[in-house]
Amino acid sequence: MEWNEILIRYGEISLKGRNRSLFIRKLKNNITSAMMDLKSIHLRAERDRMFLMAEESDELKKALERLPHVFGIQSFSPVAQCKADLKTIQQKAVEVIGSSPTEGKTFKVEVKRQDKEFPLVTSEIQREVGGYVLSHCPGLIVQMKKPDIVLLVDIRKEGAFLTSEVIKGAGGMPVGSNGNSLLMLSGGIDSPVAGYQMMKRGMSIDAIHFASPPYTSELAQRKVMDLAEKLCTFGASVRLHIIPFTELQQAVVKQVPANISMTTTRRMMLQVADRVREEIKAHGIITGESLGQVASQTLESMTAINEVTSTPILRPLIAMDKLEIIAISQQIGTYDISIRPYEDCCTIFTPSSPKTKPKLEKVHYYESFLDFHELIEEAVKNRTVIEASELHEDVEVFDDLL
Repeated sequence: MEWNEILIRYGEISLKGRNRSLFIRKLKNNITSAMMDLKSIHLRAERDRMFLMAEESDELKKALERLPHVFGIQSFSPVAQCKADLKTIQQKAVEVIGSSPTEGKTFKVEVKRQDKEFPLVTSEIQREVGGYVLSHCPGLIVQMKKPDIVLLVDIRKEGAFLTSEVIKGAGGMPVGSNGNSLLMLSGGIDSPVAGYQMMKRGMSIDAIHFASPPYTSELAQRKVMDLAEKLCTFGASVRLHIIPFTELQQAVVKQVPANISMTTTRRMMLQVADRVREEIKAHGIITGESLGQVASQTLESMTAINEVTSTPILRPLIAMDKLEIIAISQQIGTYDISIRPYEDCCTIFTPSSPKTKPKLEKVHYYESFLDFHELIEEAVKNRTVIEASELHEDVEVFDDLL
């Protein structure tokens, strides 16, 4: 079956009021970005739906593969075009319905008659097209309520457009419609899922990663770049900030007792992230924390870590268990990247018995013997920024961090 265009239906955007046009414009921009390399693609947006057209049939097929990843789309359908006369519409309807198995399936015909000069009214078109399909597609049964197949016929001035397949979209809100935040991207399973969840709620993101060469490797850094690139497939450009963290991490290990060094390390990371957030004018910081999963993710630990900033810390995975998080990571394609066996800075210098309920006064006491502020500023200043367009390239940054 050769399709001519794709009908895109909005998700939550449909519930918006006066500012609906802003969300539609953002969605259109995100779809355009996702199709950037497809030169014949063009879009037309209406109040309640959008149409994607392509001059090349191969590019339309590629668009069908990419649309499920773009947030803000409730569903979409490949559409076939034909001449707007009854006989041609009937023949095209059989082609469209027959492109999928029909035996034992129920169906109905819905008509949108935009061209009021068409000689038949809506009910007549439904009857004529439905009867023709029944006579040419054995095994079909007419059913008006909740049928298996709905044949949509849209009659316009430029022709008739037909579809019967509804493909589920990613849902959510268009990325960038609800502000921007900084994702702490460790390289594990959780943090890319956290980024995905916030992007689904319409948030655009930058990502920040802490590298501690020579304790962490170039392969660990490549893994994080691949995770950031994977997040870009969901309708946004993710810029990656790589922080040289070795000196700061060594200072923590030297100054702070082992059982609370993890707490202080996380506090240093959060302060660095907050400084980067200020520079890029983001509104919050996203983490992949899940309550009780590890020692640094108890309520007491998170309270002690949070104390260094008043910036909103967004934790979309906070009430999810590991199996739920793994399932999402497999669904979105980050799992196989995350389980590559390369350590990040969170797994080195890990104490054997970290405090799960650190006392804030003790944390303050041990941190008071060293001025960490200068090290934090140096780490922020010396970071490497990798644009989304560079993530697939072999960017030489590891030596610069040493």
